[in-house]
Amino acid sequence: MWQVYFKELTELMRDKKTLIFVILLPIFIFPVIFGVMGLVLSSTTNTAMQAEHRYVIVNAEQAPQFADALFYHKNFAQIKTDKTAEADLVAAIRNDEFDVAIVIPADFSAKRQAAEQSQWQIIYNQSSQFDFMYRYFSELMTNFNEQLQRDTLTQLNVDPAKLAAIIKPVDVQKVDTAAKRENIGEKFGAVIAYILIPLCLLGASYPAIDMGAGEKERGTLETLLICPISRVSIVLGKFFTVLTTGLIGALITVGSFGIWGAIIGSFAGMAVVQEAMSAIAITELILIFSLLLPISAVFAALLLAISIYARTFKEAQNYISPLSIMIFLPLVAAMMPGVELTSKTALVPIMNVALAIKELIKGTADYGLLALIFGSTLLLASIAIGFCVHWFQQEKVLFR
Repeated sequence: MWQVYFKELTELMRDKKTLIFVILLPIFIFPVIFGVMGLVLSSTTNTAMQAEHRYVIVNAEQAPQFADALFYHKNFAQIKTDKTAEADLVAAIRNDEFDVAIVIPADFSAKRQAAEQSQWQIIYNQSSQFDFMYRYFSELMTNFNEQLQRDTLTQLNVDPAKLAAIIKPVDVQKVDTAAKRENIGEKFGAVIAYILIPLCLLGASYPAIDMGAGEKERGTLETLLICPISRVSIVLGKFFTVLTTGLIGALITVGSFGIWGAIIGSFAGMAVVQEAMSAIAITELILIFSLLLPISAVFAALLLAISIYARTFKEAQNYISPLSIMIFLPLVAAMMPGVELTSKTALVPIMNVALAIKELIKGTADYGLLALIFGSTLLLASIAIGFCVHWFQQEKVLFR
């Protein structure tokens, strides 16, 4: 078995493609992904914050103070129109004639004098993920409401010193018990797992294809089979080679995550990231790597089984593509809001590892659940290895 292992490992190390997929890609994937994500998010947010929203205001004379505040706001530009009906305003916004319409009731002044509540309308497209426009409008509306309340109370000869308490009897101050690391881990922990786990699959894919379908194409599999070595030893030697490359990729990936996270955190304006990364201990990075061990063994066994079944290198790649899609489904599920690590989700393959990595990055991991995840994934790996060994012993599979 070990002779096969060292033979396969030596051949892989001579292949430049292996070095690219197993070593270079994990080292540089994190700075590229972090950089692109940061640039895109920063650029999109800044563009949304600085955007100038074209607006129309109906019956502006009913609230001149609010109309002036809206007119002089840097993020709003007034557009003139003779449309006043809601359907016409909606159609105009859909035709991109303007971005938002504020409809003030024609009887607002009268209701104001009678101390009656009035209902305004704001019409706009709410599909944008960065809805800064409504935030700006809400700020203006809050200030306008407070000013109206002050004017009314002043007319009633209320003590000016008590106006703040009357307008806002209760002022709520939020105190967040979550540490900065926990907040960052909740937002980006699942994304990190979304990167780490596929890289483990990627690191094992090329070697697995080469040692199964690749050997069939080269005609060297028959030579190996007639050697005085049991087929179990041959397949286990190949399996451990694939597992080694996957684990090397995982180890480099975890190390790259820690190193590049610290480097990015040292940049100006990234103090929060630096604080969160510095809070992640070496022990937790080791635990992340430990969780990647059995899942990498599962990948190695499945990939090798697929490669053994395939007739050619290309056919093996075609079979592996659906496997990659199936792996991404539980990863996406782990990123969904409200999905937490529990005794039930700890038994769902791949999703459990992703959720555990998120909890470790947050610093809120339950070690009992981590042990359950490690044990269940190890059991799954054992089953996959057993299937791979059985598969390799089938003549109809080897010589398709």
